[in-house]
This record gives sequence, C-alpha cells and structure tokens, in this order.
Amino acid sequence: MKVFRSLIYAAAGAALSFVSFAAGAADYPAAKEATFVAKDFKFHTGEVLPEVRLHYRTVGEPSGEPVVVLHGTGGSGAGMLTPAFAGELFGEGQPLDAKKYFIILPDAIGHGKSTKPSDGLRAKFPKYSSEDMVEGQHRLLTEGLGLEHVRVIMGNSMGGMHTWIWGGKYPDYMDALVPMASQPTEMAARNWMLRRLMIEMIRQDPGYNDGDYAEQPKAMRLANVFYATATSGGTLAYQKLAPTREMADRMVEERLAVQFNADANDFIYAWESSGEYNPTPLLDRITAPLLFINAADDERNPPETGVTEAAMKHVRNGRLFLIPASDETRGHGTTAMARFYAAELREFLESVPRRGSSPD
Repeated sequence: MKVFRSLIYAAAGAALSFVSFAAGAADYPAAKEATFVAKDFKFHTGEVLPEVRLHYRTVGEPSGEPVVVLHGTGGSGAGMLTPAFAGELFGEGQPLDAKKYFIILPDAIGHGKSTKPSDGLRAKFPKYSSEDMVEGQHRLLTEGLGLEHVRVIMGNSMGGMHTWIWGGKYPDYMDALVPMASQPTEMAARNWMLRRLMIEMIRQDPGYNDGDYAEQPKAMRLANVFYATATSGGTLAYQKLAPTREMADRMVEERLAVQFNADANDFIYAWESSGEYNPTPLLDRITAPLLFINAADDERNPPETGVTEAAMKHVRNGRLFLIPASDETRGHGTTAMARFYAAELREFLESVPRRGSSPD
C-alpha cells in the first residue's frame, strides 16, 4: 500500500483553499430518473419481499462507459448532484465527463425513492444490511440496466462502505474501485457507539412508540444534529467558523432550526444497517485497482488508529490518498468536495486498464 499526501495542499494549499466550491464547477447533462422493480428480493435475514423498488438517476447517455456513484447514509443519488461534487467531476473535460461516461446514481434500499419502511411496513420492514443494499444495486445494474461490466464503482461514506463490499463480492464486475470516507474494517469503536446512541435517543423517545407513531418523535431532530456535529465538520474548520461561544451557539441554533423531514423508521433502519458492516473477509478477493480517498480529519474514520493501514495490506492493488486536514476541509464531509481529489482521481482512472466491456 502507498499513502499519497497531496503536495498541492501541503505546499500551496493556502492559495487554493480560498477558491469557492462553485468556481471550478462545470455544467453537465441533466439527470434522468427511473425505477427498476426487483422481484422476490431476499434479505440476509431470510425474509423476502415480493417486490423491491430500486430507484436511480443517470447522467449522460447509455452509450457511454458505465460509472456507478453510491451515496451516504440517509441520502440518495440526488445528493451527489451538487456543485461541489458533480460540478467538479461530471462536466466536460472533468474526470467523469458525462459526455464520455454513463453515470448511474442508485438510491439504496431504504433510501430516497427506493422501497423503505415508511412505505407501509414501518418497523415490520426487513432489517436490511450493507450487503443487502449492495445486492439491490447489483440487481439494478445487471437485471434492470443489463450491464455486465462497469468502468468504476465509486462511493462516499456509506457508499464507500458499499464499494468495499462490491470489490470483494463481485471482483470482476468493474475496472476500478474508489471508496471514500470509509474504512475497510468492521464497524466499531466511536463510529458505531455514536450511531448506536443516536438510534437509542430516538427509540427511547416515548413518541417513537416502537415504530408505530402518529407523528415524528421530537428527539429525532436533536439526535440528528448532535450526531452530525459530533462526527463531521472538521476540528480546524469549527475552530475557524465558531471561535467564540456566541458564534458556536449561533451555529447550533441555526442547525436546530433547519426543517428535518426524515421518517423515524427510515432513519433508524438506515443508520442501523451499518451495524453488521465488516468487509474484512472480502479484502483478499479484491482484484480491481483501488484508489481509497479519506480525509486526515475524518471524525468517523480517524487515520491515527492504524486499522486502515493494517487492512490495506490485504488489498493487492490498493492505494490510499489521504487529504491533509486544514480549516478548509470538513472532516467526514470533506470528500463531498471533489476539488480536494479531482486531480488524483483523473490520474488514477487514466492509469487503470479496461478489464471488460458492457453490452451496447
């Protein structure tokens, strides 16, 4: 494994850090939406739903090389269509130029417009896992879109976790893998402890009523803001943005005032799905070249533990690009800003040979 630290940000980061997120953003084709219905979907629990709706968005034309981009917990494919991410990657001449690539952004099971607990089953919905979500993505790509092979699978946060599973379960399906803001190790330590506490805050709210609530539990908004603040944002960035108690209080009040429309069962299921995440047994099976992108100030995946370096010894064609911390990075949220790694992604993809082809 090689650890790459960006010379640009180490030596000249100050000059680049003040460029606005939108400054380098480019236009790209409008996303198109569609849904594939998977029949008789079997979950890891053995439960089967006769139909599971798998929603997705695409950018570019089907004639382009397929690229799969996976979203984070509680999000959807639409959440990747931002100036800071898609605007830095999908435009003409950018690393994932939509004139060359057919970009597929699935909504994972339990997320977005895909089948989820709030559709009617509530707390009786099957307890899905990371591997169930990857199985849904695989069925969408193979059965729904008829793709036998893709150029790259790339994911952020939960999507990064799914990318590790993809590489181990379907090692010949892609030319390249780009997991981000994740770890190739069992969900554990503070990362899981804080997720568990957030879930318990909602479950122990009397308004939750074992998932049979008439209105959303009041604890959910507070739990969400607490978790997001504790596990994303960046230590140096928070110090810059809120150097006084007054400014810190204002940030908290602004966050608590933001409308939060999530459904509590959907929310709990989504975060609980990571509890069984453990790609460790799959790492030796990964054969595709892999660029692992993390931020040095990622609160959920701290590099100082050494667990990532140990796990990467089992990834034969993998390398880590660690984005240095600064007051311009945002901890776990850094990888949502593609300007920090667009050059490395371009260089990586240019170096990766094509191992297969998708049907016309």
